[in-house]
Amino acid sequence: MELPVSLIQSIEALASGSKVSDLQKAAQRLSERYRDSKRSGQPLLSDRTEAAAYAITRMPATYGAVYSALNWAMEHTDCQPRTLLDVGAGTGAATWAAHEQFPLEQIICMEKESSMKAQGQALMAGTELEKAQWISGDVTSSLEQKADLVIASYVLNEVSPAQRPSAVQRLWDATEQLLLLVEPGTPAGFEQLRSIRQQLLSLGANMVAPCPHREICPITGDDWCHFSCRVPRSRLHRQLKGGEVPYEDEKFAYLLVSRQPASPCQARVLRHPLIETGRVTMELCSVDGKTKTMFRKKDAAYKQARKADCGDSIKL
Repeated sequence: MELPVSLIQSIEALASGSKVSDLQKAAQRLSERYRDSKRSGQPLLSDRTEAAAYAITRMPATYGAVYSALNWAMEHTDCQPRTLLDVGAGTGAATWAAHEQFPLEQIICMEKESSMKAQGQALMAGTELEKAQWISGDVTSSLEQKADLVIASYVLNEVSPAQRPSAVQRLWDATEQLLLLVEPGTPAGFEQLRSIRQQLLSLGANMVAPCPHREICPITGDDWCHFSCRVPRSRLHRQLKGGEVPYEDEKFAYLLVSRQPASPCQARVLRHPLIETGRVTMELCSVDGKTKTMFRKKDAAYKQARKADCGDSIKL
């Protein structure tokens, strides 16, 4: 998965005035501050160098997760959103991903942190997204704007459990067609989305993806539902993170629901399939629950199964 050229150029321009050593130090400060931010409440970014470090190290992964979730989900709905509300937009990665998928005519990016908002605007300046409207706001307070597509990526995990149900209600009330939630692909992120899933279904939402049904989630115990996308690391990205591999795998969990009736998949691939001579074994979630299914050459779905990967849908 490649990032849009205009986004790459904007990130490079943002970083051009900083020394690599300064960016490395800023990336380290951000990592430490992020782990501490829930306790202290301090802003994540404090200057232009930190903003550049954040864009270099975090935007590609967020972009990849949102793009992948939308790409998988849109196979199962006819909705074609024209307006977007990106709640907790950060520096705008989710908006860039949605713009690649849909012919958006109106975009609102809501972000409470002024430094994030300023850098998001700077990255979009002079690009096809420069008309996006940036506003200050927080999902835990009033949410007056509405849009066809509402996205909250890596947002609800930073909301306290006591405030989360009302935040989800606000997001759903703002949704005209589709609501996409993306969270870290961790057991905690999955548990949050599983609870939110039940709340949204009780509010009348229609399941689009990844779940193939509205029933109680069959994944229990130490297991959790999550997916992965591979995004490229630029040379500067590798320098800041101290790695040599030219890519990184972002693990994430997601949920996409709709106001309109949708056609969920028959089954979703939960893990990377095991491909052997003449057969493919994969872990699936279907209307029958979580199952381990083997496809052999004689099966109608065998060719489809050989091409499938984790996150893909399968017709049984």
